[in-house]
Formats: sequence, structure tokens, C-alpha cells
Amino acid sequence: MDISADFGSELRRLRQEAGISLPEFAQDMNYSKGYLSKLERGLARPSRALARRCDAELRTGGRLEELVEPQGGAGGRARGVDRRTALLTGAGSLVAAGLGAPTRAIHLVSATDPVELFREQLRQMRQLGQCATSAVLLPLLTAQTNTLTALASGSDAATRGQLLVLAARFAEYAGWMAQEAGDTSAALSWTADAVELARAGGDRDLSSYALVRRALVTMYDGDAAGTVALARQAQRAGVPQRIRGLAAQREAQGHALAGDERACLRGIDRARELLTSAEPPNGNEPVIGSANLCDSAAMVTGWCLYDLGRCRNAAEVLDEQCPNIPTSAVRARTRYGLRRALAHAAGGNVEESCAIATDLLPLAGTVSSATVRTDVVRLTRELSRFRSHRVVRDLQPALIRASTSAQH
Repeated sequence: MDISADFGSELRRLRQEAGISLPEFAQDMNYSKGYLSKLERGLARPSRALARRCDAELRTGGRLEELVEPQGGAGGRARGVDRRTALLTGAGSLVAAGLGAPTRAIHLVSATDPVELFREQLRQMRQLGQCATSAVLLPLLTAQTNTLTALASGSDAATRGQLLVLAARFAEYAGWMAQEAGDTSAALSWTADAVELARAGGDRDLSSYALVRRALVTMYDGDAAGTVALARQAQRAGVPQRIRGLAAQREAQGHALAGDERACLRGIDRARELLTSAEPPNGNEPVIGSANLCDSAAMVTGWCLYDLGRCRNAAEVLDEQCPNIPTSAVRARTRYGLRRALAHAAGGNVEESCAIATDLLPLAGTVSSATVRTDVVRLTRELSRFRSHRVVRDLQPALIRASTSAQH
């Protein structure tokens, strides 16, 4: 049978078996009902990433992805082993199945305190991610996610849950790195993996934060309505206040994209209230969301004011907030600093914009960020209106280098 038809019939069978209607499935997957209907009828060819997302949503253990690309096939990101298999088999079997990590090493880590060991590694990788390219981080994050999954399969119930939740955090961060690399499909796939791992470990809160992450993808795609819809889903009752606060910030950014200033500012006020009243993060757990912004609500306010066309106000806010970003947080400094340069350029303060950009553009190649490149392109376009200014002409070579290097 043709792959599309085989996949489609199996997708329909698994969806119906799970008791999920097609409209419900479309909403959960953030795809149109019409497109998913085409998939089920074999009229559209599924991508490997979409198959993985369907597997995660329906908890099929990788059945649908196998129909797109048999286990061990070439192409795409290294999947290691099926997550569901990891929960049901021993570590030795997982290594034999292709994890690639030595059995001896797995048992050695198990003999220590693997949870704290890998927690510290995640903290270090998040720090490294502020000054290194995603190409450096992604292979490491993939390996650690797979190793944690393997360790979980041979652990007692309590330790297994902690290891799987930690694996989910590695996968969630890998999703961010994939987005920074400009691979939206891989970013969404990693996020789906993170949700599945977290649920298997007993943590359902990460699925709400995954909506915030997905909303970031739609935001950078310029989809205001999609950003708002996803962010609102993450603010349902029972979700921890920090996640709801981060979701409210993302909703505000969606409203700013749509030009709805009143709704945007309401969202920022709600975010500030939630983030201020949220319980302090557990010192042993990695912080959800950015740990490098002293006042994320204020920073997002500056970001939104620029999108709302209030560029001078945006520049004032970002002028106050950007110096508070730690020097070591190169990625955050570059992203928000370029937005600050944009605000000044749009507000007509060309000299200040170029001065800020001169310091930041060399860093764009260091972090190699697709999201940073978006604002480099915007800044280039904004400053082109002032090409007669000498400071703009002097900056042109650096803008070209940054725009090119951020792609690699």
C-alpha cells in the first residue's frame, strides 16, 4: 500500500480508538481539520515530524512514524530509540536497539545520583546555549535525552519519574535550540517529545508550557491569532502561576502583532501580576523560561511597544532594561539589544541605533540564531531609509556579515 494511504488509515484507526473526534484532534494538533482529513484519506503525504507529533498526541509508541520512515532509516534528527520502548524495556535492550551509549556507562551513572548529575548538566548546557551555536548544543541535548530515557527504564518508580521529567526538560531546550537553528519542524517535534516524556514522568504542567513554546513559533511566523490562541490555552485553571504568567506575556505579544494595544497591555499587566505572585522556583529544578531577565514583563513591554508602533516608548523601556541582562547571556543580550536598536532606528534616533548595533552585530555570528537574524534583516530594512547617513553606511558591512553568519 502507498505510504500515504497506509499512514492515513492507521492514523484514523488510532484516533478513533482513542475516542478523539477529527475536530478535537485538529485543535490539539494545531492543524486544520481539512488537512488532517486529507492525511487520513491518503491524499496528503505526512512528514516525519508530523507523524511524531501524532504519535505523541495519541500515545502510540512511535507506530505512525514507523510508517513514514522505518526504524533506523536515514534522514532527520537522530531519534535514538522510541520513548515508549524506553519506559517498558531495560537499559541493556535499549543499547542493543541502537541508543549507542555503552551499557557500562549507564550503570556507572546509575550508581551515583543521576538526577542531580543531569540537572547540573542541563544548567550548564543552558548557560552554554547563551554563547554557543545550536549546532554545538543539539547533538549533546539529543544524547542526554536518550541517556536519561535509558536510565529511567532500569530505575525504580520514584527515580524513573524524576529522570523522565528531566529528559523532558532536555527535549524542551532542544526544541528551543532547533528553533534558533531555523528548523521549525524539528522545534515542534522536540516539544512534542518533551510533552510525552513529561507525562510519562507524571508532570502534566510541561504540556502547558509547550503551548507557550509553540506560540513562540507562531509569533515569529507573524501569526497573531495563532499566538493568542495557543497562549490562552496555556492559562487554564490549575496551571502553575509562572507558566500562566509566561503564557500571558506571549498572548500580549500576539495582541501586539495584531495591533490591539488595549488587549496587549492588559496581557502584560496580567503577566506581571502572575509572575510576581508565583512561588519562587525550586533551587534544585531548572527554571522554566528565561532565567536571564530581571523583569521579563518590562522587557516584553518594550518588545510589544515596538510592534504596536510606539517605537520611542519602546526604546525608552529597552534602554532601561537591556543593561540588566548579564554579560554572560550573549544570546539574550543580542536578541533584546537588536530589538532596542530597531526601536531607536524606527523612532528616528539613527546614531544611537547604529551605536547599539555596532556592539551587538559581531555577537550574532557567535550565537547563530534564526530569531536574531529576523531582527538583523528588519534593522537593515529600517536603516535603509537613512542610507545617506555616514553611520549607516559604516554599519552596512557588519549588517551583511551578521545576516549571513546567523544562517549557519
